[in-house]
Amino acid sequence: MKDQISNLYEKIQGEGGGLSNLLSKIPGIDGYMERGRRREADQLLRNTIVDRLEQVRVNLGSVHQELSRDIIKAMDYAEPLGRADTKLMGLIGKINDAPQGYAGFFDAVKVKEDDLARLYAFDESMLNHVDQIGADVAALEKACLDDGDIDGGIRTLDNNLRTANEIFNSRTEVLSGAGGN
Repeated sequence: MKDQISNLYEKIQGEGGGLSNLLSKIPGIDGYMERGRRREADQLLRNTIVDRLEQVRVNLGSVHQELSRDIIKAMDYAEPLGRADTKLMGLIGKINDAPQGYAGFFDAVKVKEDDLARLYAFDESMLNHVDQIGADVAALEKACLDDGDIDGGIRTLDNNLRTANEIFNSRTEVLSGAGGN
């Protein structure tokens, strides 16, 4: 996961060009451009996370559809699956609407390098949780098809969605804490 984050940043850093080379000769502009590249990398990373979560949400819809084939199961699991879907939509919304991970040159809030390292650690953790949530939904779908432990699958998914939301809230706290320094 750490390699994915580094690769995103390196990709953006490498997309310089003639204008970037010219601007880099202006004193002080390097730091400004570096922050811009970090903001772009942060946005790409968050878009990647959101895209993955939206695919997980589609897969969760398939689980709900599979359960609807049996009216008793559909009634038993509609509410807990609906709560899980609501948590998933909330997480997607938070990530979509979150402030960028690095303040601009003229912004009042400046994020320090150690804060950035913590943000990247949170982002790596979020990617791990996205993968886990996807695996939870796949396991839930398998449980539906094989008459497995649907209750346990929903509980696991719910717990992992709660944890992912808490982790993302912590990322937001790092950003707001950085502004007070």
